[in-house]
Amino acid sequence: MPINIQQLTPADLDGMAKLVTLFGEVFDDFETYTGHPPDAAYLTNLLASDTFIALVAWQGDDVVGGLAAYELRKFEQQRSEIYIYDLAVSASCRRQGIATGLIQELQRLGAARGAYVIFVQADTDEDDQPAINLYTKLGTREDVLHFDIPVAR
Repeated sequence: MPINIQQLTPADLDGMAKLVTLFGEVFDDFETYTGHPPDAAYLTNLLASDTFIALVAWQGDDVVGGLAAYELRKFEQQRSEIYIYDLAVSASCRRQGIATGLIQELQRLGAARGAYVIFVQADTDEDDQPAINLYTKLGTREDVLHFDIPVAR
């Protein structure tokens, strides 16, 4: 069955729910992804935003891959960059070019938006080696440190 890649719109709440469930399955983290789902109004506004991009790979009625990305407008020049926040492909559909296809569609969308680069982070543990291999194939590796700074509450 062919794979069809689609950008989700505010009318695609079912596709967004399937994407979030896929993230929970692939990352083995159902609590984060499905434990406290946002309401329909929140997701509709997110999907209508000009800074959020959700792409899904459909195989029939099933979401077998997808990504969530954010466009970040820069201040130093009139341009933007796109950050891939999450990217996942179901275990049964890996090594079929789905992740590459998702990134290629994001490249097309990025070019249309005037973005100059897409960036993504990968963990350095062995579990993330397939992601590191994919991103190395498609881009230039930069070794950086990542810090999470809590927001005061």
